[in-house]
Formats: sequence, structure tokens, C-alpha cells
Amino acid sequence: MNLLIVDDEHVIREGIRRTLRNHFPHCRTFLAANPEEATALLRNHYIHIVLTDILMPGMTGLELMKVSRKRHPHIKWIVISAYSEFAYAQEAVRLGAKDYLLKPIGKEALIERIGRLKEEIARETELAEDAEWWKSGRKYLREAIFQRVALGLDTGRFDLGRFMENHPFFHLILVKMESDRNVQLENFIVENVLSELIDRYGHGFVTLLDNKSLLGLITLEEESRLGGLLNELRAHLKQYLRLPFQMMHSERVDHFTKVAEKVRRMRQFSTIQGYEHYAEGGERAVEVALHYIRSHYQEDLSLEKVASIVYLNPVYFSQLFKQKTGQNYKEYVIQLRMEQARQLLLNPRLRLADIAERIGYQDVRYFATLFRKKYGASPSEYRQACISGNGKGIF
Repeated sequence: MNLLIVDDEHVIREGIRRTLRNHFPHCRTFLAANPEEATALLRNHYIHIVLTDILMPGMTGLELMKVSRKRHPHIKWIVISAYSEFAYAQEAVRLGAKDYLLKPIGKEALIERIGRLKEEIARETELAEDAEWWKSGRKYLREAIFQRVALGLDTGRFDLGRFMENHPFFHLILVKMESDRNVQLENFIVENVLSELIDRYGHGFVTLLDNKSLLGLITLEEESRLGGLLNELRAHLKQYLRLPFQMMHSERVDHFTKVAEKVRRMRQFSTIQGYEHYAEGGERAVEVALHYIRSHYQEDLSLEKVASIVYLNPVYFSQLFKQKTGQNYKEYVIQLRMEQARQLLLNPRLRLADIAERIGYQDVRYFATLFRKKYGASPSEYRQACISGNGKGIF
């Protein structure tokens, strides 16, 4: 248990601390000479009990209570006052203080008050832990059962209707991520962002559909606000996720028995829908890929290899590459290699087989076919035209 003593008199602060240390050795005690110091300590530590003087320079103890109650509603307040400040003490009790102590503070009264509050906090903590346990258990059970429903799996004799009684109608929102690595952190991000938006726009919950997909269920307060929720969700995911993702949603659903079919359709649609991405990360990935391609055009440049270098799925990388460069990946590589071949053909001492190998082709005939398709002439014809001085004009 943590206690905070707020008093501008050093002797009183230290006296209270000594008494508390002697009788409550396992409690941690913090000291503040004024409300400003107290608010800083409240921000940085979880305080259970605050003993505060009423009249202090700058801010009164009552003002400290007022500004702190909303942010720290769990705190038990004890007000310290002189006889002449008794009216203030009454006001403090009205504001929610658990008790007040009159100066000079008697040790027995202080020990009795703190002991009583300590027992109260212990009871509240136990009840809160029990309530949280049941709440969490119910939450995880509901999500686990709903996951089976969404995947079309058997739920045995479990009556999902009890969990769905607050959702006579709802919408489903599916977020699917694409990555070759573990996305546990990203799952956590999506779950928290989507859960917060669901609470703000209505009520519902989020469950993990598989290791890269999450499914949200929401009963909206206003049906017309679905678009706003989706726009906010998309904006947040683009800000926080550093990998491609898809967002899909259902129309209004009026019974949980229809969930599996709705999810099946959304997952089927996801196979043909493009991925959204975090723009800055996507641009950076393509920049890295282009630099690598230009530096290693004579090596294996399969789509899969280059995608793995920038840690992207090959299908998504291909989509992103075309979006950023205006060319598909294979066309870009061929064009780069053919441009290098043109430069190498100006050297008459290089054999065609050497040139083909230098730009990444082991088959000289395949190289010649690509070159002719690109420039309308074979490599030998291009070389001859350049030697005769006609190459520049023709090509």
C-alpha cells in the first residue's frame, strides 16, 4: 500500500511518516511539501491513501482533491485541519474525503484511521480482483466460442444466445494482415484500436480469428455511423501498423447463426482484394528494393528473393512495386538488364554469352529473344549498327 503525505510543514510530514513506518512497515510513504509536488507524485505512482493539509501556499488541499478525483478516483483522502479550519474539513468530507484529523494529530487516531482504510482497501482489492477474474473469464469464453461460430465449427451444447442477447443485430468487421513473420504485437494493436472504436460507436467485442486475422462485432448506437468508424479504424491502422492489411465489413446481420457465412464470404473476398499499407513504409520498401535490383541485376532477381529482402509477402510486394513505379516487377528487371546489355554491346571484345551472363542470364538464346522483343533487333544486329554509326539513330 502506498501513502502520500501532503503538508507544507516539514515537522508534521516527518512525524506522520515515522508513525506510519513504525506501525505499517510494509507500506511505502511519499512526501510532498505542496500540492504541486503532490500532483507530480500522483502522476508517477499508484497512491492508495493521501493525507493532506487544507491550507497551503498556492493551492488548498480541497483544490488538490478536486483536480485529482477524476484522474485518481480510487484514492482514499484524509484531511488534516486545525480547529479554525473545521468548516473546510466538513467541505472536504462532502467532496469525498474518508475522514479528517485535527491538529495536533494524535498517534492513536492516525494509526486507527490508516488501519481501517488499509482493511477497506484490501477488501475492495479482493472484490475488484474477483470481479475482474469473472469478467475476463466471461470475455475469453465468449470470444473463444464466437471464434468457433465464425469459423463454422461445432460449439456443442453451448448456448451462445446468452452471450448474444445484447446483440439482436450487429455488423462484422474483419482485419487481415499480411506478413511472413509473427504478428503478435500487431494483433495486440488491432485488438486495442478496434475495441476502443467499438466502445465509442456502440458495444461489442473483438476475437482472434486466426494468427493474422481479427474479427470485430459491433451493435452500433446509430447505423449511419458505420462509415465513420471504418474511416477512423483505417486511419489508425495506417498510423500504427507497419505491414499490409485488409479491412472488410458485413452489412447488418440479424442473427448469430449467419456469422459463419458472412465471415466465409469476407475471407473469400480477401483473396482478390488488394492490401492497404502504411505509405511511408511501403515507399521505403520499394526504394530499398530498387537499390538492390540496380546493384545486383547480374544475380538471381526472382520476385520472391527481392520481396524477402524487404520483408514483404511476394504478392503484396508485386502490387506495391507496380503502384510505386508504374511497371510490374518482371518488366522493370528486364528493362534494366536490356539497358545494361546495350552498354556492354558497345565493347566488341565481349562475347554475347559473356554479356548475357553479366546481366543475369545463363541462356544466351533467351537473352537474345528478350533483346529482340525490346528493341526489334538481335544483339548482334544492334552491335553492328553501333559499329557502323547507325545504332544511335536506329535505337
